[in-house]
Amino acid sequence: MDKEHTIHISKKLTFQRTGWLLIIGIIFIAATLRAPLTSVGPIIAPLRDDLGIPNSVAGFVTTIPLLAFALISPLVPKVSSRFGMEVTLFLSLCLLTAGIVLRSAGSITLLFTGTFLIGVAISFGNVLLPAILKLSFPLHIGLMTGIYSVSMNISATFASGLSVPILEKTAYGWQGALGIWAILTGLAILIWLPQLKRGKDNKSSIPSSSAKRPASLWRSPIAWGVTLFMGLQSLLFYTTSAWLPEVLKSQGLDAGQAGWMLSLLQIAQLPMTFIIPIVAGKLKDQRLIVAIVVLLYLIGYGGILLDGSSLVPLWMIITGIAGGASFGLAMMFFTLRTHTPMEAAELSGMAQSVGYLLAAIGPVLFGTLHDLTNSWTASLIVLLIVSFIIFLSGMKAGKNEYVQGKRYN
Repeated sequence: MDKEHTIHISKKLTFQRTGWLLIIGIIFIAATLRAPLTSVGPIIAPLRDDLGIPNSVAGFVTTIPLLAFALISPLVPKVSSRFGMEVTLFLSLCLLTAGIVLRSAGSITLLFTGTFLIGVAISFGNVLLPAILKLSFPLHIGLMTGIYSVSMNISATFASGLSVPILEKTAYGWQGALGIWAILTGLAILIWLPQLKRGKDNKSSIPSSSAKRPASLWRSPIAWGVTLFMGLQSLLFYTTSAWLPEVLKSQGLDAGQAGWMLSLLQIAQLPMTFIIPIVAGKLKDQRLIVAIVVLLYLIGYGGILLDGSSLVPLWMIITGIAGGASFGLAMMFFTLRTHTPMEAAELSGMAQSVGYLLAAIGPVLFGTLHDLTNSWTASLIVLLIVSFIIFLSGMKAGKNEYVQGKRYN
C-alpha cells in the first residue's frame, strides 16, 4: 500500500476516532456563542428602565461584547498554544458562565462587568472552534462548519425569541431572561469535560511556535481579504438587526409586523449557514459563491430602499439568504485559506479582531446618518456600498490560495 493511500485512509478514519461526544461538545459550545448576546436586544427597554440608565448607556450592553471581541481575538492563539485548545475552550466556558451570572445580578456595575467577561469568553470560542474543526475533521470541514454555524444561529434565534416571554410570564424579570443561558453554558462545560484528556494527548500535534507567522499574516493580501469579508458581513448583520425594524416602521409597518419581518430574515439565514460551508468545502475557488451572495445583498437592500413595504417579506428572505451564506462562507475561509489548525486560529483571530471593530461601527454610523438626514435613504445606500466592498474583498478571499503561501513564509 503506497504512502499516499495510507494517509488517505488515516484521514478517512479521523471522523470516527474523534467520536460523537466531541461533535456534541462543539454543537453546545457553538450554541453558547450567540445566545447570551441576542437575548439582550428584545428586553433592553425594561432593563434600562429598571436600572434607571439612559439609552446611550444601555446601548453599551450590546456594544461592549463587540469591542471585547476586537481586543481579545488576536491574543487567543497565544493563550491556546500555551494551554491547548481544549483546555482554553473549557476555561472560556467557565468564564462565560460567570459573566452571565454577574450580568444578571441586578446592579449597573455587575451588568457591565459581566457583559465584558461574556465578550472575552466568547472571543475564545469564536477564534478556536474553526481551528478545532480543522484539527479534528480534516475531511469533513465543510459539514462540521455547517453544523457549527447553524447551531450558533439557531440558538441566537431562540434566545431573541424567548427573552420577552421569560420577562413577561415569569417572576424573574430581565435578570431571568438573561441569566437562564447559564444553564446552557453549564451543560456545555459538562459535555466538554472529556475533551480535556484528549487535549493533553493532542497538544503536541498543534504547532505553537513560529515567530514569522503572526507578522507575515498581517502582510498577506489573502488574510486581509478574509478579514474584510468577515468584518463587513458582520457589519451588515449587526446593523440590520439593530435598525431594520425602525426602517420598516418608517415605511408603514407597525411594531409587531416589523418584528416578525426581522424574525423572517433570521429564519431565512439558517439553511444557508449549513449548506454554504458544505458547498464551499467542495470547491477550490469560492468566488462564484461570493458573487451570488453580493448580488442577493444588493437585491435585498435595494428592494428595501426602493420598494418600501409592498414586497418586504421577499426582501427579508433574500437578505437573510445572503446573510446566512456570507456568514457560513466567512467561517469556511478560516480553514480553506490556511494549512494548519494554529494558522486557522491566527487568521480567525486577525479577522475577528478587525472585523468586530467594523461591526461595532456599523449600527452607530447607520443611526447617525439618519439623525443627520432625517431619512433612512443615506443609511441604506451605505449598506449597498458595503455590499460592493464585500464583493471586492471576497474576490481576494475566495481565490484558491493560502495566507501562508510561498510568498509569505
